Parts: sequence; structure tokens; C-alpha cells
Amino acid sequence: MTTSSNTPTARGTLGLELLLGTLTAFAPLSIDMYLPALPRIAEDLGSTAPVVQLTLASCFAGLALGQLFTGPLIDRFGRTRPLYAGLALYVLGSLGCALVPTAEALVAMRFVQALGGSVALVVPRAVVRDLWSGADAARTMSRLLLVMGVAPILAPLLGGFVLQYSGWRAIFLVLAAVGAVALAFVLKTLPETAPPHSGSQTVSSRLGAIVKDPDFVGPALAGGFAQAGMFAYIAGSPFVFISLYGVPEEHFGWFFGANAMGLIAVAQLNRKLVTHLPLHRVLRLALSLCVIAAVGVVAVAWTGFMGLWGIAVTLFLFVSAMGLVGPNAAAIALERHATRAGIASAALGALQFTAAAGASWAVSTFNNGTAMPMAGVMAAMALLAWLAAFFGLRVRARQRGAGEVSGMESGQGPARAG
Repeated sequence: MTTSSNTPTARGTLGLELLLGTLTAFAPLSIDMYLPALPRIAEDLGSTAPVVQLTLASCFAGLALGQLFTGPLIDRFGRTRPLYAGLALYVLGSLGCALVPTAEALVAMRFVQALGGSVALVVPRAVVRDLWSGADAARTMSRLLLVMGVAPILAPLLGGFVLQYSGWRAIFLVLAAVGAVALAFVLKTLPETAPPHSGSQTVSSRLGAIVKDPDFVGPALAGGFAQAGMFAYIAGSPFVFISLYGVPEEHFGWFFGANAMGLIAVAQLNRKLVTHLPLHRVLRLALSLCVIAAVGVVAVAWTGFMGLWGIAVTLFLFVSAMGLVGPNAAAIALERHATRAGIASAALGALQFTAAAGASWAVSTFNNGTAMPMAGVMAAMALLAWLAAFFGLRVRARQRGAGEVSGMESGQGPARAG
């Protein structure tokens, strides 16, 4: 295992991974918990489905922009202090969401909430890169997915329960409480892992080194587009399942949770795969599976084949394949940037959520009362992700020579999986 001198003991590692996974879960928790309430929110605020779907787009935009600010901050001031401020802002934003009078105000407050929550996305990836690299980093990322993967399973179920008994505003009060509890635990237990020289370069020079690295750009674009397809599913699935197929609000979480279980299971399989296969090869395989599954979603949405179960099965396959995409794309992209882990993690996350914001906006804009807007955006993003991975490797070959690419493919290059 490639580690830093700050690497905790085995028991400390387990506790640290649990804490980092919980922080990483803030995004899916904030996004997924209120999904069953989207149709109800539109009704209660006297708005429409496309406008309420923009609350997802504003959340993704806040997560993207917030990460761009967070990266330089955690490289300069360490991992912990910016996290304290971000979690406090998250609590205030969640309270604001609970008190909004209009759908437009909810769009704005979701942006504020996401700005605070974005810090909880950047810091865990940076801490992982501070302590591990290569296949060890990919395995750790997969373990974080195991923890954060509980959120997409429980969040819609909890959201449906709260919605049924207390209304949709109470969902955001619960999120505010979760943020406050997380802040208390972070203050007490999270160690500072930033290397002392991580802030010695200017932001522009660090960012320039990142965007010029083909090992960052290709995987980052591939992971970003794939995540955009995932968030197209997240934006569209409540209306597809609840409004189109008549799934009760309180039962929506079972479908959503089943997909999350598939993602978790495949992410844990990834821990074994990267021990024997290069990370690039596993990533390309995963993206090919995403394309096939997304085409299946389009076919079912277009023909109506098997109705509810047809759409449920193809969505399950797509989301499950994402368990191979996220950990490997992140590990490859961050591999060469140990001293720039903060800004590299921020650039990676900002790219992903910028694409996610665009995808959710497209699903909202082209909403026509069918599953096709969701399915079409998912397929387009999956194809772009596959192309980014393919051409990213070609660019790497041109810049570094075919010899190093051959070494990487045989497991001897710097991005070797273990």
C-alpha cells in the first residue's frame, strides 16, 4: 500500500473511512431524500414539474461552483477548517429550504445548501489522496461508496416516511439536523492530513498542471459525463416512477434503493477487479456497460416494453455499472497530483456536477410527460463518457508514446491497479 506518514492504524483507518464515507454521502442524501416529494412540492407551491426539477439543477450547480472554491482553500488552509465552515453553511441552507414560500425561492436556497455541502465532497477525496495512491486509493474509494451508498437506499425511504407524516418541509429540517451532527463529529474526530507543502504553488499553476495532464482530463471527463447520466436518472426518475407509472410516493424508495444496492455491490466487486486488472481497462469496461444499459432504457421508454419492470430493470443495470466508474475515474485522475490533491479533487467534482446540472436542466427542459427525456439524456451522457475515455487514452499515447501506454495496459504504468 502506498501511504503517507500520516496513515492511521487499521482501527483508525476503519473509523476514518466511515467518517469520510458519511461526508461523501451528503450529496446523495441531500439530493435523494426529497425526491419522493417533488410532485407534492410542485402542488403545494403552486408550481409545475419542470420548475421544481430546477431545484435539482440549482443543487448540482451549487455543488460544482462550491467545489471550485473549496479546492484552493483546503490546499492552503488544510482539510478541516474549510469543512467546518461548509457544514455550517449547509445547516443554514437546509433551514432556508424548509422555510421557502415559493418554488423559485426553493431553487435559490438549494443552491446555498449545495455550496455548503460541496466541501464535504472535496475533502474526503483529498484525504484519500493524502494517505493512499493507485489501486489502494481505488479500493478505499470503493469502501467509501459502501458507506455513502447507504444514503441512496435509505434517503428516499426516509423522505417518503417524513413526507407522509410531516410534510416535505420537515425533510429539510432533518437534513439540517444531520448537518449539525456531522459538524460535531468532524470537530471532534477528523485529523488534519494535508501535506505541509500542498499550498506552496499558486492556484493558477496548480490548475494548469492538472488540465495539462492527460491522465487527469480523460478520466475526469469520462467520470463527469457518466455522473451526468446518473443525475439525469435522479432528476427524471421521481416523475417517471410516481407520475408516469403510478408508483406510490412511499414505495418509490424501494425502486431507488434497489438501484443503489446494485451500485454498492458492483463497487465492492471493483475492489477485487483492480487487484488483477489495470484501472483504465476496468473503467472502459464499465463505460461500455453504461452505454449498453442506457440504450436499453431508451428502447424501453420508446416502446413501452414490459412497462414499469422494463424501465426498472434497465435503470438498475445502468446504475449498477456506475459502481465501477466512480472509484476508478477518481483514482486515475488524482494519481499524479499528491501535492495538488485539494484543487484536483475540486476540479474533478466541479466537472462532474457541472455536467450533472446540465443533464438535469435538459431533463427538465424537454419534459414531455414520458420517460424519453430522462432516457435520451442518460444515453447521450453515457456515450460522451465512453468517447472521453477512448480519446483520452489516444491523447495520452500521442503525448507520451505508445511504449508507456503498452506498459500501462499490461499493468506496469503509473496508473496500474495494484
